[in-house]
Amino acid sequence: MIKGIRSAVFGVGAAVTVALGAPGYATAETLTDALISAYDNSRLLEQNRALLRAADEGVASAMAALRPVIGFTADASVTDTDTASNLMSSSVGLGAELTLYEGGSNRLAVEAAKETVLATRAGLLNVEQNVLLSAVQAYLDVRSATDNVRLSNNNVRVITEQLRAARDRFEVGEVTRTDVSLAESALAASQSAQVAAQGALIVARENYKLAVGHYPEPLTGTLRVPGLPKTREEALDIARRSHPTIDSAQRSLTVADLNLLRARAARKPTITMNAGITATDSDIPSNDGTASRIGIDLSQPIYAGGAIASAERAALANREAAAANLHYVSQQVELGVGNAWAQLSIARAQLEATDKQIRAAQLAFDGTREEARLGSRTTLDVLDAEQDLLDARTARVQAEAAQYFAYYAVLSSMGLLTVEHLNLGIPTYDPAAYYNSVKGGPSRSIQGDKLDEVMKALGKK
Repeated sequence: MIKGIRSAVFGVGAAVTVALGAPGYATAETLTDALISAYDNSRLLEQNRALLRAADEGVASAMAALRPVIGFTADASVTDTDTASNLMSSSVGLGAELTLYEGGSNRLAVEAAKETVLATRAGLLNVEQNVLLSAVQAYLDVRSATDNVRLSNNNVRVITEQLRAARDRFEVGEVTRTDVSLAESALAASQSAQVAAQGALIVARENYKLAVGHYPEPLTGTLRVPGLPKTREEALDIARRSHPTIDSAQRSLTVADLNLLRARAARKPTITMNAGITATDSDIPSNDGTASRIGIDLSQPIYAGGAIASAERAALANREAAAANLHYVSQQVELGVGNAWAQLSIARAQLEATDKQIRAAQLAFDGTREEARLGSRTTLDVLDAEQDLLDARTARVQAEAAQYFAYYAVLSSMGLLTVEHLNLGIPTYDPAAYYNSVKGGPSRSIQGDKLDEVMKALGKK
């Protein structure tokens, strides 16, 4: 049984060793490296950047309604007559139409599209926060899992020595067979925990790959702690001013206000100017020639079956929903800051407590082992003391990871967990670049063409 467990442990251990890479051939990886890789490799960020570019095009589409629409027409026809031959005619025309007045609806649509762009940018910033926080979690999980594997390996080594000592003492009659069996049971349990720790490391490495974009290199470097406000109230003030979800909700409320004004503008008259020129060629000479026209049309709905009133009521309801969502989001952000701040305080206290626990458990283990050597303690006492020490060290690994994560969670709750605020020193995506190239509604965007080429190249890979 024990031999089988040892084989399993060796197999999993070998797999973990291969996955980690041979010493001297792998480069070290810091948390900063992980954050940079997560930002550069995130498909979620790519998706939301594309959605932002689609929102940018919404401004161009809205701008088009303020400009004339020019169209080309052509037709040809054959008329069957009572005479021996048919009459043929053809014409070509060029027309233009421009809306002069529509109650301000089109300009309101442009403003709503611009606010939608700003709301989408805020959403992209929040996605960036989530991507970086996931990278922090993945990094700490791998770090903790690696430490737990080291602790479990050491625990197996220590208990193996205790089992050897128990067998030696049994041979000379100092202990009973029960003491040997207890040591054997403890060794089997420690080997089982060792396998579990190595399996947890493999899982953590897979999660790391998903969050960061590649398997982790050996982790190194002292984890840096981001600067935080001194009090919870200061953190709340920052979150209320800068959190992207609040900004996005505020922009969405503005969009709802503008859409309500647009719905009310639908009751107003519409004035349209149109002009055109047509050239006709026919078998009837009197029909040949060109004709031009220019005119102004005025229209206003009198009755539309209740559709206009219904659209206005729907816009009002959407406005109320957006206002309620802003209040809800603000409450959620405040709750997030409060929870993150509390978790940081708890993690700090737990880390301090585990340090004391380790010191006490180490003294207890050393003393119990010495007393057992002198015959005043049993093997079970030594094994219990060893387990207490292992539990204390494992608890410290967890508490340390929780404290580091809590620092970044507080930063995220304030809306500041971004590449720019962390000063990672890498080029970042410029959300205004594409917008500036299309906001005027050009018929063709050079920036857009370049992005299309990049997308096609990525699709071929």
